[in-house]
Amino acid sequence: MSIITRRSFFQGAALAASAARVVGANDRIQIGIVGLGGRGNAHLRNFIKIPESQVVALCDVNQAARERAQARLMNETSAKGKEYADMRDMFADKSVDAVSTATPNHWHALTTIWACEAGKDVYVEKPASHNIYEGWRMVEVARRTKRMVQVGSQSRSTPHKIRAMQLLRDGAIGKVYMAKGLCFKRRKSIGRTPAEPVPAGLDWDKFLGPAPMRPYTKNRFAYNWHWFWDTGNGDIGNQGVHEMDLCRWGVGEAGMPRSVVSKGGKYVYDDDQETPNTQLATFDYGDMEIVFEVRGLLTGPEAGLPVRPGNTVGNIYYGSDGWMWVGGGEFVVYKGESNEKVMEEKSASEDGSVLHMKSFLDACRSRNHKDLTADIEVGVMSAALCHLANVSYRVGRTLRWNEAARKFVNDPEADKLISREYRKPFVV
Repeated sequence: MSIITRRSFFQGAALAASAARVVGANDRIQIGIVGLGGRGNAHLRNFIKIPESQVVALCDVNQAARERAQARLMNETSAKGKEYADMRDMFADKSVDAVSTATPNHWHALTTIWACEAGKDVYVEKPASHNIYEGWRMVEVARRTKRMVQVGSQSRSTPHKIRAMQLLRDGAIGKVYMAKGLCFKRRKSIGRTPAEPVPAGLDWDKFLGPAPMRPYTKNRFAYNWHWFWDTGNGDIGNQGVHEMDLCRWGVGEAGMPRSVVSKGGKYVYDDDQETPNTQLATFDYGDMEIVFEVRGLLTGPEAGLPVRPGNTVGNIYYGSDGWMWVGGGEFVVYKGESNEKVMEEKSASEDGSVLHMKSFLDACRSRNHKDLTADIEVGVMSAALCHLANVSYRVGRTLRWNEAARKFVNDPEADKLISREYRKPFVV
């Protein structure tokens, strides 16, 4: 397989975009999947279920991951997909109409931008970006290239959550003055793992990509990359970005706040994790606020919610007339001084991923980004609030935001964290 250089890739990007295959009404959309870990395999499983799509290409920097995904594809469809170790090779393949990507967070922006430049529509996992600046670039490129870019915030396609958001807009609990996102998801210590030789079949340079070169360790690979600032955003940007998106949605698609403050720490554990396992963030919008809380240690639920086994992950909306709980499998509305339960709706399924992917495929046909249920602008803004909280946490103070200037007010240290130092040639 020939390797495409960065220069030749971008020289051919405009031609590739103009030569993108026109998908007919009865054609199956040809999907290439980038990143074949846990979530990438869920993408594979879901797109196999959807008759309107066909998985034709598999890309991962880890040979073992490609082989596992290929075996699953062949077992479930009897068809073999093309394999790629470099996503740019896959993007140059004219038989691929759209890209579905479940790479680590630090690769989301470049994967999306390169795919759009090559004429591909993109389904990109949450959080949309690894930092605030990347999100701006993703929106700009998606609009310039006229590509459909859906962010994997599947709550936007989940029926009971759609219903709950409509009730909030209709005044079911009066004027909403606070949306609170809860990410009480148990995370056990990752321990410490030493540097060791890179496993055979893994391209560690490409795995790190835009991030600084670091020695390979087990904790910096597989799922635990979430807990390092180089590659992840902690649980507020992992599980939490789903609930942050619902916070924004429930109060009318809130944008950037006037100010943000976030505090917490990595408590109890002595291990390799850099990001906090306990975090509280408050976003000030003047006439209302968004509050977000992460608890990775043993904890009870929020006051007012029943004690039950497992995690407490969801959203509470407080209004002038009552409050609403929206969880993965239900929503409940309480009214008045006596907290009377006035409405409850349960969902047949907690995961709207298949519906969300169908929405993406529909927009790929209509060529109208307004048909997407979680367009790139939606996902970028929800991720930006997670990034704002992490910047405040890392610099240790309240931050004010200047939307016109797209930077913090009189805080050069915080401004540096709007973007990052990119490792060449993996530069956004």
